[in-house]
Amino acid sequence: MLLLSPIVLLGAAALLLAVHLVQRLRSPLREIPGPAVSRLTSLGLKWKEIKALRTVYIHQLHQQYGPVVRIAPNEVSFTSWEALKEIYCSGGSGYDKTEFYDLFKIYGRRTMFTTLNKADHAKRKRILADRYANSNIMKSASVAGVQERSSKFVRRCVSSPGGVSDIFVNRLISHYAPALHRLFSKVLYFFAKPRETPLADDYVLETSQLSGAAPFTLMSRFDEKTGDLDYIDKAAECLDHMAAGIDTTGDGLCFLMWELSQPRSLAFQRKLADELRANPETPFDRLPYLDAVVNEGLRCFPPIPMSLPRYVPRGGRSIDGFWLPEKTIVSCQAYSVHRLNSDVFPDGDRFNPDRWLEPQGDADRRRLQFAFSNGGRGCVGKHLALIEMKTLLRDVYSRYSTTPHESMEEEAMAMSDQLISARPLGQKCLLRFRALEEVDGEQHEVKA
Repeated sequence: MLLLSPIVLLGAAALLLAVHLVQRLRSPLREIPGPAVSRLTSLGLKWKEIKALRTVYIHQLHQQYGPVVRIAPNEVSFTSWEALKEIYCSGGSGYDKTEFYDLFKIYGRRTMFTTLNKADHAKRKRILADRYANSNIMKSASVAGVQERSSKFVRRCVSSPGGVSDIFVNRLISHYAPALHRLFSKVLYFFAKPRETPLADDYVLETSQLSGAAPFTLMSRFDEKTGDLDYIDKAAECLDHMAAGIDTTGDGLCFLMWELSQPRSLAFQRKLADELRANPETPFDRLPYLDAVVNEGLRCFPPIPMSLPRYVPRGGRSIDGFWLPEKTIVSCQAYSVHRLNSDVFPDGDRFNPDRWLEPQGDADRRRLQFAFSNGGRGCVGKHLALIEMKTLLRDVYSRYSTTPHESMEEEAMAMSDQLISARPLGQKCLLRFRALEEVDGEQHEVKA
């Protein structure tokens, strides 16, 4: 039959391909810099995702093409403050999220993190945000819980044979909470599926149906303001927050402690130890060098370094001088924002906490701190994460010094992209802990 003729089929395919190419080449995004392949297909970007190199690949494109790069036929990446403010802060909460976040639904339900539009997010945030307010985090019961877990972690590290411990958090999840397993497998994000987590499921589903939770907890807030949430919604929120808190804070601390342990950064480690040992009872907000170390760690090693995709709203928008039609995917990634704005972060690839002590440019540095995202959809757990990081760093570096174990190589700590976070490529981070002693006013090291 004529309709089944190979010539006809090939001709139809060629015509469709030609139409597709013409549409791509005449796209309103055609003037935006970027590799030629990005005008025609997203396969190049997908390939980098398969190899866990998406973030580094986009960073390299920005180094080559500048602060605005077309990374796929309908996707554009930015690094400027103006773009970041427009995408994530305009109207309070920025642009709506894309369907990428559907990958993080739990039990088939949307959580605060996975809501796509502003209205749904605001409704859920009104229920949950109170428990993450700094005033609630700083209550004695909350701080005591963080301190208890930090102390257990330090005891585990220093009691290891030879004072050598693997601080990569995914190996220590059972130490933090026995019921938790990693939520998501390392797979290509555009067809990723959550991994089965039966122990976490049992623990969270049972807990979500209990009453009488401690007043500072998320569960107590659910008791106060249930609204339209059933126990599955509550369980989904709890599991989402638990997993996010472990992965992001743990990965960030892992990279930061590794960097502090390098010979090039030992001077920074000593400065930190000096401040902590001289001020054992001082509140965190009066420890400027600890704050500087944490900020620089989050700048160099943001727990979520990759793009946070959003849709351009109805009617289109102009960003950094380029017109973008509605439904164009736009994003910034912390890894590049923190390194390529050299007027704010000179020598951006170098770890240097001292930069945060300089009064000049402080406001610019802090507004470009994108580790927790920005705007109304920024990380609701920011204050808890900062307290956890500062507590652990204080507990370690007021009493111990750390150096890399002899078996560790720099390549093992290269960044490996995950679905949304990053982990060490070698999936381990072996550090040697040595106790500090004060002898005749000088700091010495003795093996733990």
